[in-house]
Amino acid sequence: MRIFLILALFVFSASAQASSTLRVGNQVLTAGDSRERVVELLGKPSSKSHTRKTRTRGARRGVRVLEKDRGGEQWRYRRGDHVTVVTIVNGRVSDIDDRRL
Repeated sequence: MRIFLILALFVFSASAQASSTLRVGNQVLTAGDSRERVVELLGKPSSKSHTRKTRTRGARRGVRVLEKDRGGEQWRYRRGDHVTVVTIVNGRVSDIDDRRL
């Protein structure tokens, strides 16, 4: 049973790391890289959108407060049959989402 648990944790940690890296040709974009590195590897994005994290405040549900300091940008790229979304917070890559169309 312990071996199964250890194996499951190893597989989960490997899949979590895969979402924070992206192979571009013979180079790799990694969470923590600068926005300049993103432009160097992927070029100009197809589109950009601003994101803001929200939180619910007080006892009433539905009251949302924008946290301006926690927001970021999502840069979208179309690469062949893939759409890649790079989330940038405070000038650094925080998340990479690469999906096949």
